[in-house]
Amino acid sequence: MNVQPYLSFEGKAAEAIDFYKGAVGAEVKMVMHFKEAPPEMKAQMSPGVGDKVMHACIKIGDSDVFLTDGHCAGKANFAGITLTLNATSNGEADKLFSALGKGGQVTMPMAETFFATRFGMVDDKFGVHWMVLNPKTP
Repeated sequence: MNVQPYLSFEGKAAEAIDFYKGAVGAEVKMVMHFKEAPPEMKAQMSPGVGDKVMHACIKIGDSDVFLTDGHCAGKANFAGITLTLNATSNGEADKLFSALGKGGQVTMPMAETFFATRFGMVDDKFGVHWMVLNPKTP
């Protein structure tokens, strides 16, 4: 069993995919648009959503992350979930943190903690909460 996050960007999934490709080296595994849905499903869709992302999968490191434009209702809300990146070096942690923070907001600057040689928290420009760390090894 594994757990995969499924993030709804409410109209900005394609932009998010491009951002994560550059920021964290995400690999696009698949993208399906609403216009590719079966005819009976298309009849229930709002006008103008055909080119929006119905379902996508990107690979970040060893993990798959699912994305969608959801209902294309405007601003996405990522309250209650945080994605964590475990870096393999302080340099990698700093690079990932900086890239995710472009256009976003740092909520805890990078620093050494009792559990990590580098740890920081940032909300990216889409409002997704991230923790980036290089854990201390015992």
